[in-house]
Formats: sequence, structure tokens, C-alpha cells
Amino acid sequence: MVSAGIVGGTGYTGVELLRLLASHPEVELKVITSRSEDGTAVADMFPNLRGRVDLRFTTPDVGALSECDVVFFATPHGVAMKSAGELLERGVKVIDLGADFRIKDIPLWEKWYGMEHTTPELVAEAVYGLPELNRSGIRDARLIACAGCYPTAVSLGYLPLLEQGLIDLRGMIADCKSGVSGAGRAAKVATLMCEVDSSFKAYAAPGHRHLPEIRQNLSRIAGADVPVTFVPHLIPMIRGIHATLYGTVADRNTDLQALFESRYADEPFVDVMPAGAHPETRSVRGGNMCRIAVHRPQGEDTVVILSVIDNLVKGAAGQAVQTMNIMFGLNETAGIDAITVLP
Repeated sequence: MVSAGIVGGTGYTGVELLRLLASHPEVELKVITSRSEDGTAVADMFPNLRGRVDLRFTTPDVGALSECDVVFFATPHGVAMKSAGELLERGVKVIDLGADFRIKDIPLWEKWYGMEHTTPELVAEAVYGLPELNRSGIRDARLIACAGCYPTAVSLGYLPLLEQGLIDLRGMIADCKSGVSGAGRAAKVATLMCEVDSSFKAYAAPGHRHLPEIRQNLSRIAGADVPVTFVPHLIPMIRGIHATLYGTVADRNTDLQALFESRYADEPFVDVMPAGAHPETRSVRGGNMCRIAVHRPQGEDTVVILSVIDNLVKGAAGQAVQTMNIMFGLNETAGIDAITVLP
């Protein structure tokens, strides 16, 4: 059994981790931390976990966490980098669901996140946690920087085209929509029900914090700089990301459907839909699946890729569990292979 701890167990990604790990056949939950809820029973805050999680929240303590095989950080940026080093020194593997170790360019990270990075040496070591892109690196890692939600949907959508050099690197556009849970659990006026219901808006059009991560991924895959345009939108639902991705194909004779099906044939959590399909966010709700469809409208040289995920699962907690499974040599689908919920 793998013993696991969670730092930051009261946010949306934290409770998703709890839900998934509580039913994982190879995991024992040992520690769940929260400074504000110290002493509170987990099941009192999250009644869906009654009878499944008997732990209480505790104040973060490196000594207690070091008794775990792996510690997940489901925390805002700036938290994991303060404790990860000491846990690693004690032989604990670390999986950060936040942004502390994703961006390799430290000055760029500091620009977008507005603080000094205190452990740049760990950024150099951290392995980017997107299994479909980096499975072999994850297998031997002791520190994982889990991919962000928008970057997951965008990267998986563009990946087959970039790997084969079949898309013009200029003019790539990622038009993405997210449910409100992506903004986190903290109360904000902009995410109140009365503010978001029956409304739809773009935000951060001049630049979003996930943009440098998206560009880093796409540029790595392509082997050249990819100046993608990324515009996120907020839609009035709880879960889900829908990424509509545009580009220009280099060769109209390429069978794009066959390309995508071949690339993802052995990936347990990427489902390439039949030609002409339009994947829906409700089809991935609560699951670790990314569903993709590829289109070439009117047979011209414009390609449109549709990519949907649950931002809290494949975009966060589920992906973290998937990387843990790989790190510890477990069945990659263990604990995250449940059928998604409909309606």
C-alpha cells in the first residue's frame, strides 16, 4: 500500500483528491492538512466522504507528512515550494497540483505569479506531470509538477499535429471555456451564482497565468517557439473545460482522424471521438478522461480540434493520481477508471 498525505484538503481539488484516493485499492490516506480547519472531521465538511474517510484535518507538520510515501500539495502557488525540499530530503515523493514547479523559466514564473521563487533548484528537477507527454520521466521522478487544467486540454488537443509537424506554428488559437470551480473555493463576487448564472464572458484576454505553461508545452513538442493565442472564458456551470483549438494544416492530404486515433490508441484517458463528433463537457464530468474530436471545415486547410476535460479531475486531482500510479509502478488506471456521471 502507498501511504498518502494531502496538504490543503479543503479546496475543490483537495476534496477531489480525497474522493479518488479514498476508493483507490492501493492507497492508505494518512494525513490531511488545513490550518483553518484543524481538528475538524473531514466527513463533517464533506458529507460525501462519510464512512470512507475517518481522518481529521490537522495543521501542516513536516514530521507527520514525512511518514507518508507521497504528499500531494493541493494548495495555491507559493506554498509547495516552501516545504517540498524538506520532504524530498526525507525520502517522500511530492506531487504539486499548483504552479510552483511547472515553468522552467524562473524570471518568467516570477513575472506571472508576482513573487520570488525560493527553490529554483527544485524547478530544474521537477518532472512535468502530463502522462501522455512525459510518461517515462514521471516513472523515475520524485517531484511532479502536475499540468494545469487549461494546459492539459490545449496540449492534448494540439499534440499529434505538433509532433508530426503538420500545423503552421503561426496563428494557432486556443479558445477555451471553464466552469466556475476553476476559480477555486474561496468566496469572490465575480463567481457568485447571481454573477455567473445566465451569463458568459471572456477574461484575462491580454494574458492568463496558464499562457506561459501552454507555450512551454507546445514549444517543447514542436521543437520551436509556438506563439499561441490563448483566451479563456467563464461559463455558468460547475465543472468542465471545453477547448476549441484552431490552426492551419501543412498538408491537406493528411488523414487527421487516423493521425489522432493512432497517437492516442494506447492512452487510457484520451478518447478520440468518431469523425464529425462534438464532445460534450458532461461526458467527462467526474472522470479522468479527455475527449477529443478533430475537424477540417469544408475540407480546407483550417483544422479545428475540440478537447474536453473535467477541470477538477483530468485537469487536477485525477491527473495527480494518474502520475502517482506511474511513479509507484501501479496500474495507471487504478482509482480513476470510474465511468463518468450522466445526467
